[in-house]
Amino acid sequence: MRVLVTGAAGFLGSHLCDRLVAAGHSVVGIDNLVTGASGNLAHLVGTEPFTLLRHDVSRYLDVPGDLDAVLHFASPASPVDYLKLPIQTLKVGSLGTHNALGLAKAKRARFLLASTSEVFGDPEVHPQTEDYWGHVNPIGPRGVYDEAKRFAEAMTMAYRRAHGVDTRIVRIFNTYGPRMRPRDGRVVSNFIVQALEGRPLTVYGGGNQTRSFCYVDDLIEGILRVFAQGDDQPYNLGNPGEFTVLELAEIVRRLTGSRSEIVHEPLPVDDPRQRCPDIGRARKALGWEPRVPLEEGLGRTISHFREVLAA
Repeated sequence: MRVLVTGAAGFLGSHLCDRLVAAGHSVVGIDNLVTGASGNLAHLVGTEPFTLLRHDVSRYLDVPGDLDAVLHFASPASPVDYLKLPIQTLKVGSLGTHNALGLAKAKRARFLLASTSEVFGDPEVHPQTEDYWGHVNPIGPRGVYDEAKRFAEAMTMAYRRAHGVDTRIVRIFNTYGPRMRPRDGRVVSNFIVQALEGRPLTVYGGGNQTRSFCYVDDLIEGILRVFAQGDDQPYNLGNPGEFTVLELAEIVRRLTGSRSEIVHEPLPVDDPRQRCPDIGRARKALGWEPRVPLEEGLGRTISHFREVLAA
């Protein structure tokens, strides 16, 4: 296939490009490099199956030639980024999704939207199933990301119903692994960098809020299965293993050999108390579930961060 990936230089986008190229596909990557890093794709740039274009998908989007697939991953995705770039986040979720869907329609290509567990907000249903509509504060600071993705899902379904575009939606839960930015504000990268640098590990609130952590290789496998075998309804993709933030901090301290203390700071506005996917639909329909245990994945991620920080 010839595949377009928006947000190609980001954490998830770059791993997705790797898998697509390894499978023999021709990949066109698009990124404006606001939160992505060209270094994530340096090993692909200049090779025959891969092309990188620097472009903001919130502006008109066109790519010469045929396309078989459009996979839309462009968006700031960490709290540090979308709180600093609220308007850009809303624009890429709305205008960017519109442009990517328009391109898929014009090329008669299959479209996959990278949505997020943030569409559930601070959930009142646990674990979260795909048919739960969520509990989101649309005017809170996190609403710029939550509502951008909710709008993107609505736009994707509208293009399917109105124009017959072949669409897929994946709702991505907390994912970690190599190529995360060291100071992107996500809890895994925060703890690892703080531990390796001997600084206190910052826990927001009491640390009893829960998260579920999926290693990036497992997630990419799930995305590819949804693309190839899924239907038009959303799929939760994440690891149903649930840990408190305090438990994660202790695991990171142990794996890094750090003696950093744990300090507590006030909980951010609208921070979810619980976040855990029900992946029964993906298990049954796609035969997918995560394989990499948390400690194994964290070990690989810690090794990556050691190299990054040393450089």
